[in-house]
Amino acid sequence: MITVENAVKDFRKVIKQPGLKGSVQALFKPGYQVVHAVNDISFEVNKGEIMGFIGPNGAGKSTMIKMLTGILYPTSGNISVAGYDPQKQRQQYVQHIGVVFGQRTQLWWDLPLSETFTVLKEIYQVERREFEQRMGYLNDVLDIAPLMTSPVRTLSLGQRMRADLAAAMLHRPKVLFLDEPTIGLDVVVKDNIRKAIANMNKVDDTTIILTTHDLADIELLSHRIMMIDHGKLVYQGTLNDLKDKYGKSKKIEFVISDINQPIQQLLSDRFSQRGIECSVDQEKGTLIYDRSIPSALILKELLELVSIKDISIKESDVESIIKQIYLAGDKYE
Repeated sequence: MITVENAVKDFRKVIKQPGLKGSVQALFKPGYQVVHAVNDISFEVNKGEIMGFIGPNGAGKSTMIKMLTGILYPTSGNISVAGYDPQKQRQQYVQHIGVVFGQRTQLWWDLPLSETFTVLKEIYQVERREFEQRMGYLNDVLDIAPLMTSPVRTLSLGQRMRADLAAAMLHRPKVLFLDEPTIGLDVVVKDNIRKAIANMNKVDDTTIILTTHDLADIELLSHRIMMIDHGKLVYQGTLNDLKDKYGKSKKIEFVISDINQPIQQLLSDRFSQRGIECSVDQEKGTLIYDRSIPSALILKELLELVSIKDISIKESDVESIIKQIYLAGDKYE
């Protein structure tokens, strides 16, 4: 459905020296620096797949999305979405995509919401019967019927996001681009939006590109993820593969029944020489160990040493793994 081959996007940035002299020089003989916003990225997204696109601010995510939607031309490389070149065939292409950009809206601010959908019906040339069926489905999924007579400017952020999603999906696009669809929303509204996105993906087999800083969106929705940093693709694959490759450790957290024992010394004597990190603070303790070591073995030894009233085992969470990759500058091969 989406194929990107060696995509590059460079920008020229004016370099200005400080002071009056620098300002005059920049006016008559400016200096430039080339910024590689996207640097030789290749990937494919299958039909019906939800691809999570993540990276720190300034990594190049938005630039990549703008090239995929046809807003920006790549400096070099090839992009094909749903069989179209987003830049060269833009007029035909936009009939087959939907876009929701975070806190920007495609809704008419002062008009009732119903009029926005009426206008979009004509823009996308949706037949009346199809329009009525589609609006019925979107109301079932997004509960927008109570909002239809309200001017868009009176809607809350959560209501407007539901309406924007409905507007983007009205014409059954083959590909949906979502940029921060849950930003600024409370936990209940976030959950409803995520359920709606998953439902529309399942019912319409819509291919979805999702960019977000909320890793819960990624974990709950994405089939695969792409991670971009400094314009380069540093990882692409499933979340499970990410955990297997970079989540090298597990953690056991426990609550001690008898704090009068010399717990720290007992744990250090048994575990530290084997590279297992031990720590105890009051009645709470932690063991961090390589995931290749069977958890059952660690638990058996721990229970032999210490009287415990509560215990839990945790995998490396996605947020800490991603932070580790960015801090280490690790690259996906």
